[in-house]
Amino acid sequence: MTRFWLFLLLLAAFPQAARADDISASARGVVRIVTIAVVDDEVVGFGHGSGFAVAPNRIVTNAHVVELADRYPGNVVIGIVPSEGDKSYQGKLIAIDQQRDLALIEFSGLRLAPLTLFTGAPGDGEALIALGYPGNVDLATARSAADFITPQSPVRSQGGFAGNRTLQGVNVLLHTASIARGNSGGPLLDRCGRVLGVNSAITRGDEGDSSFAFAIAGRELAAFLQGARQPFASVSVPCTSVEEQMAQERSAEEKARLDAEALARTDAAKNASAREDAISQARARNVVARENYMAGAAVLLVLGALALGGAGLLLSRDRRREAIWMAAGGGVLMLGAVALFLSRPDFDESKIVSVPQASALAAVPNQAALGRMVCKLIPERSRVTVTAIDKVDLDIGADGCINGRTQYAESGTHWQRILVPGQEQSVSVLDYDPATRTYTNTRYLLSSAQMTKARQLRTGVPLKSCSADQAARANLATQQQLLRAALPPLYNEKLVYSCSPAASGPPPAAEEQ
Repeated sequence: MTRFWLFLLLLAAFPQAARADDISASARGVVRIVTIAVVDDEVVGFGHGSGFAVAPNRIVTNAHVVELADRYPGNVVIGIVPSEGDKSYQGKLIAIDQQRDLALIEFSGLRLAPLTLFTGAPGDGEALIALGYPGNVDLATARSAADFITPQSPVRSQGGFAGNRTLQGVNVLLHTASIARGNSGGPLLDRCGRVLGVNSAITRGDEGDSSFAFAIAGRELAAFLQGARQPFASVSVPCTSVEEQMAQERSAEEKARLDAEALARTDAAKNASAREDAISQARARNVVARENYMAGAAVLLVLGALALGGAGLLLSRDRRREAIWMAAGGGVLMLGAVALFLSRPDFDESKIVSVPQASALAAVPNQAALGRMVCKLIPERSRVTVTAIDKVDLDIGADGCINGRTQYAESGTHWQRILVPGQEQSVSVLDYDPATRTYTNTRYLLSSAQMTKARQLRTGVPLKSCSADQAARANLATQQQLLRAALPPLYNEKLVYSCSPAASGPPPAAEEQ
């Protein structure tokens, strides 16, 4: 038996590259399931179907795909053939439900990207995608038995949702995506790559009748997994395409720009009005001041004239000394009148400065954007495909130190870090905007080859922990630009959070590098 498996493993080939879209991301968690019946070290039976990961080492498929392994566990081997890599793996049946036609298989040696279950319901006529390994395609393309254990991407077919039905007491989804024998156990997905059901059967197409397919409904799958005590990921957010999400972002950016322009015009109008008021008030004050100066000059002029007249009268009475002093005083008063008249204030409105009106949408003070934060998901600004994270706890320090352990690099006015996990097949671009207290996680679900390249680039990022060294942070920013350039042009998921100060509690967990 060992020699047989070694022979099969030696024949395994490398998979084809997968595209970076939602369905291709889900396809990396889809597997071919091979059953080999052996009696006295001789292969006496061979069958195959499809399955998909609900955990890194757990596979869901139809019960009828592994029925022989359930009945004859000592004589039937279950093989797991992933969509990527160069190996096949041996699986073990750990749970089976004949009524729901579902089974759970465990294997080791490889971590797959689990698929996420969508807990909502498909709409009438909604586009659905089936992934799996149809036998008629295999018969047309396989050159030998070794091709059945060679990792390759699953076949995708698209159809529409045709309604809900009950098949032998089990809730099923009726759809028009083309499937065949061999698709059994493969996932039925929505456009975002979330599992809606498990393909299990097709109708007979006698006398030219149209063919329809049945998929065990997601709620039946959830009940089966719960009964098997198998945790699984699920989301309830409706699917939006990347194009729709990016159009919404552009619309939001355009609205923000128009709002900013309108706010600037409002502030300008307020400032202009305030300036006019300031000019009017300054002009009124100027008029009063000029009149006061002119009145004062007139009083001094009159007093000076009286003093000169008094000096003349004293001189006529031969009181020369007193007359000189009186004349001098009158002269001083007359000069004072002239000086006061000439120094009356002029009005120059160009020198009038008004206090600018403060904008109602002023940026959040920097200090308010630091410290412990609770960041809550904004569904209308997010594209949720496979991740169900309603909130994130952050501890935001000065100089981009997040959670006291991870250094973010400057990216304009934002702080940014690109995380490349060692186990998961995803890259996350994490971004924090202190001005708006917005935290964004943009996720790319990548192929094995893409992850290998990303991990190689990650080795060139030496700065892991927090640092006050600006040169080290600048180098981090440069290295992250190289990582960013290696990512696909379109993301798979974008989670946008609004952050607010948090109450005291345990510190947030560290992020995986």
